[in-house]
Amino acid sequence: MILFLQMFSNSDEAVINKKLPKELLLRIFSFLDVVTLCRCAQVSRAWNVLALDGSNWQRIDLFDFQRDIEGRVVENISKRCGGFLRKLSLRGCLGVGDNALRTFAQNCRNIEVLNLNGCTKTTDATCTSLSKFCSKLRHLDLASCTSITNMSLKALSEGCPLLEQLNISWCDQVTKDGIQALVRGCGGLKALFLKGCTQLEDEALKYIGAHCPELVTLNLQTCLQITDDGLITICRGCHKLQSLCASGCSNITDAILNALGQNCPRLRILEVARCSQLTDVGFTTLARNCHELEKMDLEECVQITDSTLIQLSIHCPRLQVLSLSHCELITDDGIRHLGNGACAHDQLEVIELDNCPLITDASLEHLKSCHSLERIELYDCQQITRAGIKRLRTHLPNIKVHAYFAPVTPPPSVGGSRQRFCRCCIIL
Repeated sequence: MILFLQMFSNSDEAVINKKLPKELLLRIFSFLDVVTLCRCAQVSRAWNVLALDGSNWQRIDLFDFQRDIEGRVVENISKRCGGFLRKLSLRGCLGVGDNALRTFAQNCRNIEVLNLNGCTKTTDATCTSLSKFCSKLRHLDLASCTSITNMSLKALSEGCPLLEQLNISWCDQVTKDGIQALVRGCGGLKALFLKGCTQLEDEALKYIGAHCPELVTLNLQTCLQITDDGLITICRGCHKLQSLCASGCSNITDAILNALGQNCPRLRILEVARCSQLTDVGFTTLARNCHELEKMDLEECVQITDSTLIQLSIHCPRLQVLSLSHCELITDDGIRHLGNGACAHDQLEVIELDNCPLITDASLEHLKSCHSLERIELYDCQQITRAGIKRLRTHLPNIKVHAYFAPVTPPPSVGGSRQRFCRCCIIL
């Protein structure tokens, strides 16, 4: 397409203007990425006008240029795009700060999606600007903007009532007061990412449960102070919840799994890695009530046994990804039930079994019927052999198998002392 247009442009600009109306040329240019548009802008004066037309700059992602992007670049883009710009990603652009983003907010008042993930110069002043000028904002990513405080959440609550998705992961100055202010003005929140917000307590979750009935996604990874009380409030107030990450919240118990089963039947993703108090009893209730489960991360849920796999195999026909790493009580019998379960033939894609010492080659035999299986993790499964993996691959030739194997024969001694060798990692 570019070569076709260049033929017109290089020969005679009048021809291209006559043959193709401006509206059609703008439509063609709208399919080009940022780099190509910039190149086109250098071809001729006519192309410069077309390439830099604001209608071609409704969606901009500058991640690939993050090292070169400074505040003045963002200011120039905002002046060029104006009200056309709907989506901007400045992820990782460390040179962009509050002043540039204030100019951006003033010029781009129709912005709906803004990604400032990793823009560490950003402070509460940016959120104040967004609140003042960008009332249509729906998605905002402030992850790792560690200067953000409760003041930002208060500002967003006051000026961005349409906010549906907010990521403030690793903004560890945020407390329950900020969450309380946020949800009172942004009751339509559907996705909230609070990973690494270590000051959050149960009371913050109670505010969310009371004011955010539309919530679909909640990430609380490593929010160490969270307990059953707060999460139960979420379950009771957010019946549309589909994705919950509570990995590292080591205080939670089976009460959470019971609450999810009783209140959140649409749950698709559950990540509870390192939640060592969870047992088969809780997962039984969950599986029997949440039949749409697709992804489960149960790594280091050390109390679960084959009973959990039996329940999942019976009640969760959509299961695609299952992590059981460091679940040391899982045996071949549990994998047998999973391999014969409703999800086995055309759903299960990934299973992780690292450090499951009771797993043997028999488990690989049970997984041969899982025709959609793309990857299996077997690190430190010492009873798994190369022969067993080879047999599995005869049935599933495209599967990726990650495993460790110790040397078959002990290494010879050197200089009167035995050398120490680590296991070798293979990816088959």
